[in-house]
Amino acid sequence: MLRFLVIRILGAIPILFALSIVTFAIIEAKPGDYSDYIRSMLINQGGATIEQAEAQARAYREAHGLDDPLIVRYVRWVTGIVTRFDFGHSFYYNRPVGDVVADRLPATIALALTCHLLASLFGISLGIVAATRQYSWVDTLLSFISFLGLTIPRFLLAIIILYILVFRLNVSEVGMFFSARYGGAPWSWDKFVNLVQHVWPVVFIATFGGLAYNMRVMRGNLLDVLNAQYIETARAKGLSEGAVVMRHAVPNALHPLVAYQGVVLPYMLTGEIEVAVVFGLATVGPAIVGSMAVGDVWVTATFMLVLATTLIIGNIIADLLLALLDPRVRLGGEKSA
Repeated sequence: MLRFLVIRILGAIPILFALSIVTFAIIEAKPGDYSDYIRSMLINQGGATIEQAEAQARAYREAHGLDDPLIVRYVRWVTGIVTRFDFGHSFYYNRPVGDVVADRLPATIALALTCHLLASLFGISLGIVAATRQYSWVDTLLSFISFLGLTIPRFLLAIIILYILVFRLNVSEVGMFFSARYGGAPWSWDKFVNLVQHVWPVVFIATFGGLAYNMRVMRGNLLDVLNAQYIETARAKGLSEGAVVMRHAVPNALHPLVAYQGVVLPYMLTGEIEVAVVFGLATVGPAIVGSMAVGDVWVTATFMLVLATTLIIGNIIADLLLALLDPRVRLGGEKSA
C-alpha cells in the first residue's frame, strides 16, 4: 500500500507540470492583461487622458514583466513555486497570491467537504431505500427528486433562492459568512448557528446535485447486485433480508461510488463556485471570476492549479478506499496470497 501511494504521488508531479502549462497558456491566450484594466480605470474613474493612461499602463507592464515572452513568465512563476513556494503577487489584491489563497481556500474546502459528506450520506442511504422498494411510491418519489437534482442548473437554483431571500423574505445579510456582530468574535455555539444561517443555501444547492447522482448510481448498482446469484445463495442459507442487503449487496454496489470519489472533490468545489459567485461569498469562486475579469493571471493560474491538485488527490484517495473495500483489488499488479 505504501509503495502504491509513493508511486502515485511521484506520478502526479509530471501531470501537475503538464496541467500548469495548459492552464497558463489558456489564461494567457485571451487578449489584454492587468495593465488594460489599469488604463480603463484611469480613464473612466481617474479622469486621466488617453495618453496619460497609456503611459501609466506601459510603465506598469515594464515594472511587472508583463511584456516578457509567455515562456519567460511561466518559468518565472513555476520557479518561484518550486524554490520559494511563491505563487506570485496578485495585481488586483496587491498581496501575495499565497495570502489570497490562504484566505479563501479553507472556507471553500470546508463547504465542499460538508456538501460531499451530506450528499454521500443521504444519497447512498436513499439509494438503498429506493432499490429495496423498487417501483413503490417511495421509489417513484425519490426518482423524481433525483431527476430534479440532476437537471436543474445550480446557478439557476441559486438565483431563485437568492430572489426569495432578498425580495420576498427581506433578508439583508446575503453574501457573508457571519453577521456583523460575530465578525471578530471567538467561536461559540451562537456563532456556529449564525454561520449555518448564512451558508445553508450554498450547502443545500451543492448537496442537492451530489445527492441526486449518488442516489441514482446506488439504486442502479444495488438492483443489479440484488439479482446476482450469490445473493440468492445468501437468501437460501436463511439470512435475513437486512443482512443480505447490508452485509453482501451494499459493499459490492459501492464500488462505482468509491471510484467516483476521485472526481467528487473538484466537482463539489466547482459546484460551490457556481453558487458562491451568485451569493458573493468570499470563497474561491468569486476570486477566480474576479481575477479572470481583470487579467490577474497569477491568482487565476494558482487557483486552477489547486483544483487540479484536488483532482489528483481525490483519485489517489479513491484508489486506496477501493482497495480497502474490496480485497480482490490488488495494487501494482500484486496477486492474491
